[in-house]
Amino acid sequence: MKYYEILDILNDQLIADDFVNTVTRGDIFDVDLGKQNIFPLSHIVVNNVTKEERILRFNITLMCMDIVDKTSDDDVNSLRRNDNEDDVLNTQLAVAMRAMEVFERGEDTKSWVLGGNPSFEPFTERFENYLAGWACTFDLLIPNTMTAC
Repeated sequence: MKYYEILDILNDQLIADDFVNTVTRGDIFDVDLGKQNIFPLSHIVVNNVTKEERILRFNITLMCMDIVDKTSDDDVNSLRRNDNEDDVLNTQLAVAMRAMEVFERGEDTKSWVLGGNPSFEPFTERFENYLAGWACTFDLLIPNTMTAC
């Protein structure tokens, strides 16, 4: 089934990335975001699937995030501040971009097409920990091979 294939391909790509420790899927609020040892974390949400004439359009959001560490230094740079938020945003954007490359150039996904351009939306302090990262939303178009019988 295509659903499993999408999850497996994304999971394999993400878990192989140096800047990912954990991959989860489903409702983000079911993930225990209070655990420090699970970060950096990538989370997959399949928002919906639309059946079109001969394709299935999967709308997916990939959230790539890490904990922002604040330092107690009094020497605060007005651009970089006294935390690693910019580093987190930089590395997690790279994680999301590499994941999109799998669908553009991957051997396992030659018949799959990104529908349009993925959008990357940054977030900070979104959850109980001081987390930062990117929500990448994209459409994946897959041939519908279901038979009528």
